[in-house]
Amino acid sequence: MKVTVERAQLLKSLGHVHRVVERRNTIPILGNVLIRAEKSRLSLKATDLDLEVTETLAGETGSGGSTTVPAHMFYDIVRKLPDGSQIVLEGDGDRSVLAVRAGRSRFTLQTLPESDFPDLAAGDMTHSFTLAAGDMKRLIDRTQFAISTEETRYYLNGIYLHAAGSAKSATLRAVATDGHRLAQVDLPLPKSAAGMPGVIVPRKTVGEVQRLIEDNDAEVKIELSTGKIRFTIGDVVLTSKLIDGTFPDYGRVIPQNNDKELIVDKKDFENAVDRVSTISSERGRAVKLALSAGKLVLSVTNPDSGSATEELEVEYASDALDIGFNSRYLLDIAAQIEGEVAVLRLADPGSPTLVQDKDSKGALYVLMPMRV
Repeated sequence: MKVTVERAQLLKSLGHVHRVVERRNTIPILGNVLIRAEKSRLSLKATDLDLEVTETLAGETGSGGSTTVPAHMFYDIVRKLPDGSQIVLEGDGDRSVLAVRAGRSRFTLQTLPESDFPDLAAGDMTHSFTLAAGDMKRLIDRTQFAISTEETRYYLNGIYLHAAGSAKSATLRAVATDGHRLAQVDLPLPKSAAGMPGVIVPRKTVGEVQRLIEDNDAEVKIELSTGKIRFTIGDVVLTSKLIDGTFPDYGRVIPQNNDKELIVDKKDFENAVDRVSTISSERGRAVKLALSAGKLVLSVTNPDSGSATEELEVEYASDALDIGFNSRYLLDIAAQIEGEVAVLRLADPGSPTLVQDKDSKGALYVLMPMRV
């Protein structure tokens, strides 16, 4: 195998692919990236057995062939080579090594045979549709923060992607929850996505897709079945197993009859919560919201360090109400509001609160209160 490739292109592609490789591996081949050269193309592939990323780039192929080399080391070598250099990769089949040459630099890497490299057989994908990359990114950006990190409730360790709504207003919906907060975003359902199974896309996969979207105007092709999902973005193909579990009936926790409406400037609210929560302790992050006509008083009391209060002018015309929230969760949700005005719909100190943009834009958030 012999192939010449431009450093900038190789570095970018390796940057996408090597992230999938876990730094600690009990199976040596999983620490490697598969390199295949054929017909003036070079393809790179990495996997952790649950997730597989492949990227193809242009290269001048002297002779075709394939091998596998340590992913992180290969990436570091390419990263440290000078800008603008041409990199020659040459395999010596007899000695199980790959030579990496650029200018006066030469490296020799130990290889493992391609035959040992696992293939995440995708099988037949039952549904296929495309989304604008900007829409895909929005689905992830607005829900990812609410994904649970609790391994015991593994079915919450991802984003639930499914078709929702009625035939007239069918939507592609992404939902994530960790039991304390919930995020839900809707987009118009692409025609070919009708009848798709509801799938739970794992947290690591979601993060990789988000990083791979570099151009919001590009298109993302999504193919899925009940067990796997594949995203194609330009020259990159990411295939992943899905979480095998049942996502809970999240509709039950979205409040329908919260009658107390608080309208607040998002930026002012976010800054005020951030300021008063400076006093809170790591353990008790509670911030108290005291609502009365046209006024909101935020307060935090920490027996160890002191207290803080801040008053905001708001639109609120219901009965007075005191309610507490985890300040970090409140800030996470405030950060998702795309417009300048947030609407909080409340019921009582013990019931979940609904948070939305004033012009909802298809997104809603639910936050469970805390005792204060």
